Amino acid sequence: MANLEDAAHFLRGADKILILSHRSPDGDTLGCASALSHALIALGKSVMFRCADPVPPKFTYLFEGIEYGEFEPEHIVTVDVANKTLLGSLEPYGDKTDFAIDHHASCRPFAKETWVEGTAGAACELIARLIPALGAEITPKIADCLYTGISTDTGCFRYPNASANTYRIAADLLEHGANAAEINRLMFDTKSRAAVALLKRLYGDMEFHCDGKCAVFCLTSDVIAETGASEDDLDGVSAMVRQVEGVLLGFTLREREGGVWKVSMRATNPADASAVCAKFGGGGHKGAAGCSLTGELEDVKARVVAACGEAIKALENK
Repeated sequence: MANLEDAAHFLRGADKILILSHRSPDGDTLGCASALSHALIALGKSVMFRCADPVPPKFTYLFEGIEYGEFEPEHIVTVDVANKTLLGSLEPYGDKTDFAIDHHASCRPFAKETWVEGTAGAACELIARLIPALGAEITPKIADCLYTGISTDTGCFRYPNASANTYRIAADLLEHGANAAEINRLMFDTKSRAAVALLKRLYGDMEFHCDGKCAVFCLTSDVIAETGASEDDLDGVSAMVRQVEGVLLGFTLREREGGVWKVSMRATNPADASAVCAKFGGGGHKGAAGCSLTGELEDVKARVVAACGEAIKALENK
């Protein structure tokens, strides 16, 4: 397994670099990609960026000022991608990836070299250490990118994955000019009217199972269409299922094409979302994980609820 020094050595000697984020991109994968892009371009490297899905509007500020090149990539790097299937339509690049940088303990290595630190609160923590090791400066813009990834992946430092080191890195980013107050306002305190309509609908239809210890949101295509919610409006919905008192495991079912349901699960300590999702071929962190299942809504929901019930029962029997 590679480390910080290996990543710095590789990138210092590389050029014509393609950076890949995971599908349905969040603040961490995009914060990593944008920060690394800014740094590598400042070092004179030619860089490209691709993601299977569009960058949500609220994250476009991360890429302001970046001038990407057009070339045949000679090196491929993935950021915050724990499994090559998470590349979506770009999965064929998985077997061609030279270097993967990730922070998921459930990471399934697919690149020629992989640097994983499962105790990091966000992959941006690794990039925050990598950029100085490359000999690049953490500018205020790069600090914004990295702070965005760290704050969003730790729920604004409310989740258990926010360690003492996470706080130290965030403090260093503020000293380098990160506009934390404005980023936190945009990420956590600003909602569109469509998002409010969606939340009203979801809270009204919220289901409870396992004696109230498991909560479920169902994001069907019809619900999304009726409320007019965009992909940007869906960000953060998954975290709300565990905000109800007494809930140990909560999950959101999001309808995709072809009868596929994306499961986004959140857990309250001591429950383990990653362990439950692993039963369905997924993974992630103890507090936040995901997987995908195919089938009818009620059947898929029943299967995941049953797995949550088994996990909760095991905790009660300890």
